[in-house]
Amino acid sequence: MRLLPVRTAVPAALAPAVLVAAVMLAGPAAGPAAADDRPGASGFTITDPRITESSGLAASRIHPGVYWTHNDSDDGPYVYAVDSATGRTVARVTMSGIGTPRDVEAISLGPDGQLYVGDIGDNRDGTWDHVWIYRFPEPKELRDTTVKAEQFTVTYADGPRNAEALMVHPVTGRAYIASKNEQRGGLYEGPERLSADGPNVFRRIADVPWVTDGAFSPDGGHLTLRGYFTARTYPWRDGRPEGGGERVDAPWQGQAESVTYTPDGKTLMFGAEGANSKVVAVPVAPAGPAAGGGPSAPGPAPSGGAGGGNGDGAAGGPAGQGGGYGKGVLVLAAATALVVGGKRLFRRRSGS
Repeated sequence: MRLLPVRTAVPAALAPAVLVAAVMLAGPAAGPAAADDRPGASGFTITDPRITESSGLAASRIHPGVYWTHNDSDDGPYVYAVDSATGRTVARVTMSGIGTPRDVEAISLGPDGQLYVGDIGDNRDGTWDHVWIYRFPEPKELRDTTVKAEQFTVTYADGPRNAEALMVHPVTGRAYIASKNEQRGGLYEGPERLSADGPNVFRRIADVPWVTDGAFSPDGGHLTLRGYFTARTYPWRDGRPEGGGERVDAPWQGQAESVTYTPDGKTLMFGAEGANSKVVAVPVAPAGPAAGGGPSAPGPAPSGGAGGGNGDGAAGGPAGQGGGYGKGVLVLAAATALVVGGKRLFRRRSGS
């Protein structure tokens, strides 16, 4: 979702917020991280001129070094395979059997070997009463092709909302969506299995105030959520994110829209919108024993989990645990002012 086009000048009223954000993000904790020097885990640039709004990333399991991505909106039913060794597109998949995509925001690869594409964005801030997930098997050959995709209707138990993150658990195959909201977004759990016969109701299980994408580690033991300015990794236990998570040194990328793990789980790949956008590799810090990927169990959201309901320590929010709280508050304030102001400007211009 592009809130402030690159060529649009920032209004004078937003200049202080931009300045504060720039100064606070200049520190080492928020600066661009060095790319991992392990083979197959280095960053790359997406060179395809057709890909100008890359909004999701998913690492292929059968094509080493290949990442699946897609444009945000106004492109069509297309998914692209990009070779990280060259940055070039090696396949474009056209999805058939679905309606016209509205706002495609995320992509994830399930344990069934199928790609899940999240047409879950809502530029009207939660006015569509349903959104969609598309699914098709990951192609075994890398070439331009057309595939028959399944279409699943998605609704939320607590009403419509805007979202940009779709994560399929690599062990259970269960789909999760993180909504995007300045004050109180949420992590939503889908049914055990998606059904094409009727609406699939997603239910809120945790609080996450500002998320633009997310990804499970390959073993299913951790969930990483990113926002525009920061990212956090949470242990995943009993079908829920646990605790306040650990801060990840996510790169500063402007319109930061995507994240995925490499297949070996040793590196996080962070992407962004824009022509010739860069995908930055950030090594995963050593952690304790990963939690098991057992089936989700009913129960309340964890205390302080994935944002704790008050915004502390959440993806896209203050640094919280593992980062300077004061710096996080300033960054969040500046970021919120900038984004909210940008959205108002965008709406005024759209309405003129």
